Amino acid sequence: MSSVRSRRLAQFAWRFAAAAAVCVVLFGLALTLGAANTSWREAWMALLTSSHDGNLQMIREIRLPRVTGAMLVGAALAVAGAVMQGMTRNPLADPGLLGLTAGANAALTLAMILFPAAGYSGFMLACLIGAAAGSVFAFGLASVSKGNLFPARMVLAGAAVSAFLYAISDGAALRYKIARETSLWKSAGLVGADWSQIRVVLPAIAAGLILSLLLAGPLNVLSLNEESAVGLGQRTALVRASLFAAIVLLAGASVALAGNLAFIGLMVPHVARAFVGTDYRYVLPISAIGGAGFMTAADLLARTIHAPYETPVFSIAAVVGLPFFLLIVRRKGRVMP
Repeated sequence: MSSVRSRRLAQFAWRFAAAAAVCVVLFGLALTLGAANTSWREAWMALLTSSHDGNLQMIREIRLPRVTGAMLVGAALAVAGAVMQGMTRNPLADPGLLGLTAGANAALTLAMILFPAAGYSGFMLACLIGAAAGSVFAFGLASVSKGNLFPARMVLAGAAVSAFLYAISDGAALRYKIARETSLWKSAGLVGADWSQIRVVLPAIAAGLILSLLLAGPLNVLSLNEESAVGLGQRTALVRASLFAAIVLLAGASVALAGNLAFIGLMVPHVARAFVGTDYRYVLPISAIGGAGFMTAADLLARTIHAPYETPVFSIAAVVGLPFFLLIVRRKGRVMP
């Protein structure tokens, strides 16, 4: 048994290293490519020196926080999606499809109306509260009728709740003339991301990631069935509450930084399972690396595909994610092997 475990750990280690290497390459490309292309040497010098040279300062003050934000958001959404899929045993679960991002967006709009001087920290807190409320709303709607919360019902409930909350957000923004102020979040972009915003969201995302990784073992049991978890002595209510808190931290902070994003939390965990198997002790770290890489690549395309104009990151994620979603539906909701 120990030899099998050692072999699995060795396989995971080299696969994690390979994924991390790809992520590092994408990080470097994101620092060098853009409306104004720079060299690898300039990107390296920007990281190592405090020179005020034009290109170096641009990389350090504009591109670096944006790329860092993209990696944080990608990792957060991917891990949140993986945890949701395991906790609900729903292969279609995703923060953007089950009401979390819509709830965070609506709460953000209301906070900008009611507490305009709250600052970025206050707006992020509103996003966390909204994400929790949106998910509870979606799960409550899906639970109205008797029977199991099968994937299609959860997705339909999430779509209905999301549409309702987006309507509230848009109507309130138009009524109180703050549509321009909320447009950056709704366009799901990292334009204007700076170090002050990164410092605010980093603790929430780090806490969510650490909590998820610590609960990867219990999540393995919970993802099988409720009876197995109870039979093994697991305190399922506490585990679910802790995992839910992690999801809210990850999704709420992501919306506060990058806006409404869907499909990242759906796609990446399935790819991670195909890469390392179904053990969440391996799925979650690979999902974090994969999500960071995917979001970095998507943001890079958003900046370069039609430079100097920006393409919404949501559009790029949707182009890849929607076919992936339809593929999973065609497979009748089965998790990828």
